[in-house]
Amino acid sequence: MKKGCLISAIIVAIIGLAILAIVLWGTKVYNQMVSMREGVTSQWGNVETQYQRRADLIPNFVNTVKGAAEFEQETLTQVIEARAKATQVTLDPANMTAENLQQFQAAQGELSSALSRLMVVVEKYPELRATQNFRDLQVELEGTENRISVERRKFNEVAQTFNTYIKSFPQNFLAGMFGFTERPYFESMEGAETAPEVRF
Repeated sequence: MKKGCLISAIIVAIIGLAILAIVLWGTKVYNQMVSMREGVTSQWGNVETQYQRRADLIPNFVNTVKGAAEFEQETLTQVIEARAKATQVTLDPANMTAENLQQFQAAQGELSSALSRLMVVVEKYPELRATQNFRDLQVELEGTENRISVERRKFNEVAQTFNTYIKSFPQNFLAGMFGFTERPYFESMEGAETAPEVRF
């Protein structure tokens, strides 16, 4: 074999190995981004599950309060309307943007506000607060609010990990090529820095 052919074969082998290394790296990065995106989608499902749990508890809670607080119809109507609006706003995790997450969060925030107002109204009815059914539902709602908070925090953590990964060099090239986009975060609602005063 001639010396020139040997050098050409070595150069071709080196180029082939470099291309193979790039393809293997690209495959690994792509699969990692897919895995992380699916993690964000899965965690979003956990968030929705807790919001749905709250929405499912509200009719029982409203019916329990309705029996004792007949004169507070406006507050009960606000809770029912806020629940209806919150359950109508849905969000596809594959097409999640900051704007549609904000709309979702606003609808859920209205429901939270309506529930807070209802709890303040309930304070006027000690006989209602004394019933076992009311206390059980109240505990369920409080537990669900805590679960919502935990799942939202976890969603933000998973989204942050995904966003950091797809924005980092050199993954950002592949992320852009394959359409991996940043996921928005849950943010505190306006006025959240001031805790509402609710007494039971």
